[in-house]
Amino acid sequence: MADQLETKKENNSSLVLKESSEAAKVLGFKWLNDFCGKFEDQKLDNVSLLSIIKIIEKAKNKIKPDLIITHSKSDLNRDHRIVYEAVVTAFRPKHKETWSQILSFEIASATDYGNSLFEKKFDPNYFVNIKQEWSKKEKALKAYKSEMLEFPNSRSIKGIKTLNQLRGVQNGIDMAEAFELVKFITR
Repeated sequence: MADQLETKKENNSSLVLKESSEAAKVLGFKWLNDFCGKFEDQKLDNVSLLSIIKIIEKAKNKIKPDLIITHSKSDLNRDHRIVYEAVVTAFRPKHKETWSQILSFEIASATDYGNSLFEKKFDPNYFVNIKQEWSKKEKALKAYKSEMLEFPNSRSIKGIKTLNQLRGVQNGIDMAEAFELVKFITR
């Protein structure tokens, strides 16, 4: 039985990797596999935060980003909250840092499910018009099909589109991606 569970876990991990690679192609980026670490899904709380921070710092030193986009501190998903904590630690505003912005994003069925459970709820204050990019986003979501759910779940294609439309009309545009500005530094 344990062997069957391990095989199922490995198959699911390889499926998620395959689908995330397909979605990345649609969106026009490549994963930095050498900088991702080998962590089990839903088990980051069994890993030292420092080891996660070190992997993020290694990627930071390699690509020297100006804009950092990470998960929301408000997510129900514990791994997401740990990644948020590791990112803001790795990008603490030390002397000679070059980045200027950290944004957090919302994830349907992670951020919305967690909002009322945590002290800090997702409070978007940075919005990007995605009307022109929606078809590309939808195609990427379809490539990541094992993570998508059926409507009326918020992590369905229709649920995500509805959220993007809501974020848009909240700001006088058709569709928007919502972010929370965590830190902005003019250097």
